[in-house]
Amino acid sequence: MTLDAPRTRIDSPPSFAAAAEAHLDDVYGYLLYLSRNVALAEDLTGETFEKAFRLWRRFDPRRGNAKSWLLSIARTTALDWFRAEERRRRREERVAAPDIHEDAIGEGLSPELEAAIATLTAGEREVIALRVLLDLDGDTAARVLGISPTACSTRLSRALKRLEERMTDDSR
Repeated sequence: MTLDAPRTRIDSPPSFAAAAEAHLDDVYGYLLYLSRNVALAEDLTGETFEKAFRLWRRFDPRRGNAKSWLLSIARTTALDWFRAEERRRRREERVAAPDIHEDAIGEGLSPELEAAIATLTAGEREVIALRVLLDLDGDTAARVLGISPTACSTRLSRALKRLEERMTDDSR
């Protein structure tokens, strides 16, 4: 009788620690781009990885890679925070609380580009962050956004066109 070596599944997920280490900077960068606030991006990154750790047993590498799975969780975490923040802001406005201003988008952008990006909608900034800054392919970005690849491509095209128009208008 021979003992066979234990079989390993080719599609088994990487360890959570390996996935977290490999994609921490991408998740943080994505959340920084969405929030335009360093402290908030750090908080949301921590919350994202806490949720991902609790849900890791549900990760299925056949449905997508760890990066897109983590970015999907990051997006949901950010959207939940923005919704809660909007509700909090409306409650404070009812009692005349002062406005809270957000930090700049981040380092490395020219003031002109930062100003042009700030005029884009959240959806436009998000698709630019995923496709341009994080260099995700169209299918992966579409999965993170919960839209079709065609819709993702269209949204990116329109966002880049608006950004180009803003930059051209500013240079005149």
